[in-house]
Amino acid sequence: MRQSGLMATRRARAAKKPTSADGPLIHEFDLREFLDSAGIARKISTFAPSAALYSQGDPATEVFYLQRGSVKLSVVSPSGKEAVVALLGPGDFFGEGCLAGQRQRMASATAMSETAALIVEKAEMVAVLHTQRDLADRFLAHMLARNIRIEEDLVDQLFNSSEKRLARTLLLLARYGSWDKPFRLPKLSQETLAEMVGTTRPRINHFMNKFRDLGFIEYNGEIKVNDSLLTVVLHD
Repeated sequence: MRQSGLMATRRARAAKKPTSADGPLIHEFDLREFLDSAGIARKISTFAPSAALYSQGDPATEVFYLQRGSVKLSVVSPSGKEAVVALLGPGDFFGEGCLAGQRQRMASATAMSETAALIVEKAEMVAVLHTQRDLADRFLAHMLARNIRIEEDLVDQLFNSSEKRLARTLLLLARYGSWDKPFRLPKLSQETLAEMVGTTRPRINHFMNKFRDLGFIEYNGEIKVNDSLLTVVLHD
């Protein structure tokens, strides 16, 4: 009886365990609450759409944690050509290059919607990473995931067609495989998509219309990504 009761308790706990279907696991970690409890100095700033959180070449002195909204990271070449290197959402760290000795920002961070970010000074972030294991584990997981993403992006650029790169970009931006179906994207211009994919705006327009005609996406201002778009990525 005692053993069966223990098994029932374990099954009940397992049933209550959060899953990807219950909500974003990333939000189980409340960085603001964590830093409050640890007595870490930080500030929270809000940004209007198109506002710069920081610009390429600025001093790199702080780490950002995105709480609400979306942020575009972009780089401008000496000739003035812009490339979008990442779109970030709630739960993402950015600006962490300062922890590795980066003195100037290598990219610009721009709000794409109403955005709120928690900002921690470099020295404070270094101290808390050395003393708070929970935060250090969370930050390490973020850095490993970003490194994997960068490697995958490089392979994508080297070996895949612009059509397949666009499909993969849309799936990633919509956080395919996460809990929040249907997969809806923040409002994006075709110019921004072209900068991310590494092609021209007319090509993006052509493929977006093609994906819509095939039922892979719903595209009328806002973009909804359907599961079937994955077939473009998997098709050889």
